[in-house]
Amino acid sequence: MSEAQKTTGQTVNNYAPRHKDGDVNALIEIPSGTLEKWELNKLNGKIEQEFIHKKARIVDYIGYPGNYGLIPETLLSKEKGGDGDPLDVLVIGPPVARGSIIKSKIIGVLFLKDQGEQDDKLIAVSEKSRFYKLNDIAELNKNYKGVSEIIRLWFTNYKGPNKMKSTGFGNKQRAEAILNTAIQEYKSNTVKAKFD
Repeated sequence: MSEAQKTTGQTVNNYAPRHKDGDVNALIEIPSGTLEKWELNKLNGKIEQEFIHKKARIVDYIGYPGNYGLIPETLLSKEKGGDGDPLDVLVIGPPVARGSIIKSKIIGVLFLKDQGEQDDKLIAVSEKSRFYKLNDIAELNKNYKGVSEIIRLWFTNYKGPNKMKSTGFGNKQRAEAILNTAIQEYKSNTVKAKFD
């Protein structure tokens, strides 16, 4: 699967969350450096621009510090620390087109609260980047000083003052545990839906 592969004409659930080597598929809703908010419509499987009061939602800050999207076939309920949606992921690497599926390696998680509600972001590195050699947030911090701080500062400020709070980063093991829980929850809900 190429990094530039698009989801056009398919639903996101045509992609597994993981590869055999443990890497993940990340569906990119918002390319690195851009400001427009786009989101997967979970009913029709298409990425659509977000609107508030009939106006396109534009981030009033600098552009996204990485390719932003979700991991297919994941779901994390509020009871388990999520927001009831697929897991959010920020992929460090070169910008890609909206709708691309990027093979990526999870290296950690940024713990966030959005106006009091848990809104964590998995952090990953693109297979097509020099960051791919990294295996954990600690390695990112050692080899690329300031990158994780840029990510934390961006997420705690892009919505304006006092909207987002961070309690820091979790390592790869914490991120993988969140991912595994979300994959299992998605499977459980899919099975349950078949019998309802």
